[in-house]
Amino acid sequence: MKLRILGDEVLRQRAEALVDINDETRQLVKAMFVTMDEAKGVGLAAPQIGLSQRLFVLRSDDDIDRVFINPHIIATSQETCSFEEGCLSVPQIYAEVERPEKITVQALDEHGKAFTLDAEGYLARIIQHEYDHLEGVLFIDRLDPELKEEAEKTIARREEKKAEREKEKARKKAKLEARKENYR
Repeated sequence: MKLRILGDEVLRQRAEALVDINDETRQLVKAMFVTMDEAKGVGLAAPQIGLSQRLFVLRSDDDIDRVFINPHIIATSQETCSFEEGCLSVPQIYAEVERPEKITVQALDEHGKAFTLDAEGYLARIIQHEYDHLEGVLFIDRLDPELKEEAEKTIARREEKKAEREKEKARKKAKLEARKENYR
């Protein structure tokens, strides 16, 4: 599964609720965990792989794989804490983000079973970060406007350089293929 990067439209859309939770959903969940692990992340939301679905997966410090389908954060504490965050869709950008210390979330698991979870600390932070993805919000949206603009410009420059490298690679490949044709 290909990770979507800042600038991709799907990351800015409010995701759609999942209507049917079935074997296909469970296969998607498994694939999301694989993608998350390969990218060395702690959470992954469906929009990050190009799917506008209200689904995210995570694994916190307790090493428990958690699945949240159609989640709702129903309560947040007034107490907040600030912690450095990063995001697979905003690569190599890290910044302090203030969020509620404790939350209560309701969701469905990969079998369609409803649950309520009280979370605090790091787990609460991951849930809120992934939940934001379902709302079309990235962690940089929670930063000071100047920091956000700087992060967006950095990502845009990286993507331009990446596109240039890909173009150069394709040009070299075409040149090599043309040489091969000349020897035939």
